Amino acid sequence: MNNTTIPNKIRTSDFRTEKNSISKIIRKRRSIYADEFIKQNIPDALLNEILTNATYAPTHKMTEPWRFIVLKDTYLEQLGSFLSAYYKDFYFEKFSAEAAAEKYKLLKEYPLNSACVIGVVMVRNLKIDLPEWEEVAAVSSAVQNMALTCTAHNIGSYWSTSAGAIDYVKQFGLAENEKSLGLMYVGYYPEDLEPSKKKRTPASNKVTYFK
Repeated sequence: MNNTTIPNKIRTSDFRTEKNSISKIIRKRRSIYADEFIKQNIPDALLNEILTNATYAPTHKMTEPWRFIVLKDTYLEQLGSFLSAYYKDFYFEKFSAEAAAEKYKLLKEYPLNSACVIGVVMVRNLKIDLPEWEEVAAVSSAVQNMALTCTAHNIGSYWSTSAGAIDYVKQFGLAENEKSLGLMYVGYYPEDLEPSKKKRTPASNKVTYFK
């Protein structure tokens, strides 16, 4: 058995020629945080496309282990109030009173410019016994589909899996076989927003070829 880390002869640039190629969309996708959003409503048809594409994620035995809760308008204010109260004691214990008050205010206003916030719920199938990690992987793929669809339409997105985000979704009557996987913030961002400068490790450093 021979193995090598030398990549094949197809150049990366060969996949960047089409303006809307899937490679370009994947490589353009970045987390854009809600405090960078500008207030703008998302058309219902586009939101439906984002959510529909989520349901085309790979799913073992077609369990489709996902459910989504779309929050808009007053629920964005409610979310900000929940999160600021959730972390209030932590802030005032860790920071000076002035810094804590500033962080409290920022968190209370954090969701307000979102077009919507989507609660992500994993739904375990009680009749088909699959490992939980497979179901989490399926829901993660669904979230990635949403993120890629957002990117294709120049919309920002960010999946928050903080303790506050997890617990907020739990308020919406989750069943015994359901588990909160946090919140996905979706919103428009300024055209002049600086792109992320984070670098990816070359695939050649992460791939071993066996021949």
